[in-house]
Amino acid sequence: MNSPTRENPIARLQTLWQRLQPLPGGAWLFSRLLGWFIPYTGTIGARVVILKHGVAQIQMRDRRRVRNHLNSIHALALANLGELASGLAMLGALSPDTRGIPTRLTTEYFKKARGPLVADSHCTPPSVTEDTDFEVYAEIHDAQGEVVARTTVTWRLGPVPEAVSDKPA
Repeated sequence: MNSPTRENPIARLQTLWQRLQPLPGGAWLFSRLLGWFIPYTGTIGARVVILKHGVAQIQMRDRRRVRNHLNSIHALALANLGELASGLAMLGALSPDTRGIPTRLTTEYFKKARGPLVADSHCTPPSVTEDTDFEVYAEIHDAQGEVVARTTVTWRLGPVPEAVSDKPA
């Protein structure tokens, strides 16, 4: 039974990143397109700075629309930023024969987040022969380099099931 060629879930985004990133305004345009593809994520106005195999770095400006009543960046905007960084790093590192879906997300908050932020995530997923859970972390730093939050995403990884053939046996 022949399986169709499976593309990494963000292979198109990575190709788009490689084409746009070197151009003036390319990272900005890519980030806007990413927000259009993933509308909820687009609400925080994050900007992709680095996107490569297993690595993502995302910046977010401090603006009124992501603030809370304490005059700092809202907890859910921070969780969204951490999830975006960890998700791009993870999906970019998956082999074509592996699928993954987040099953748990936690964010720890260490101090009020104010000013521009940077979320960094690095991961190297294991070889997968059966369903397994794997944690990916993203640390969010403020302009002084202090960690303001850490997001942990648990991914359920598994082998891609063989495609069911439409041809009669």
